[in-house]
Amino acid sequence: MRNLYIGIDNGTSGSIGWLGEDVDTGFAETPKFEEQSYTKAAKNITRIDRKALRELVLKILGEHKPYEALAILERPRVNPKQFVTTLSAMRALEATLCVLEDLGVPLTYTDSRPWQKKMLPQGIKGSAELKKASKEIGCRLYPQFAEAIRKHKDADGLLIATWASRERL
Repeated sequence: MRNLYIGIDNGTSGSIGWLGEDVDTGFAETPKFEEQSYTKAAKNITRIDRKALRELVLKILGEHKPYEALAILERPRVNPKQFVTTLSAMRALEATLCVLEDLGVPLTYTDSRPWQKKMLPQGIKGSAELKKASKEIGCRLYPQFAEAIRKHKDADGLLIATWASRERL
């Protein structure tokens, strides 16, 4: 059994939640920054701030050895019809993977359905309703993070970590 679960809602608009033995439960927005895109036309892109993410993961690990943790990453949305969104998701995934691999943190992937089925009420459909339910459940389970969850608009990272802990991944 793992001592520490780190749930990662992939993407630059994602969140990270963690819980485990001898560690304070936590919730944070994924660190990111905006910069000029590689294109000739003026356009900004949002990227994962790898240095800040590394520092956050080190803080989460605390005294734990990396192998005592398990990072659970939600699979990124990949859809050829949404090319720009897919590019952003893949850039975010690669940056996150690089940080976790550099630190030696084991990882696994999950689709959204398995954790949502266990953590959110049945019958919810549509992105807006799923976000609303995630926010409400997250605030109810973790009132100490209610302000941050409301600001972020969902608690996906923390709910992924909670699901992984309950399932004993």
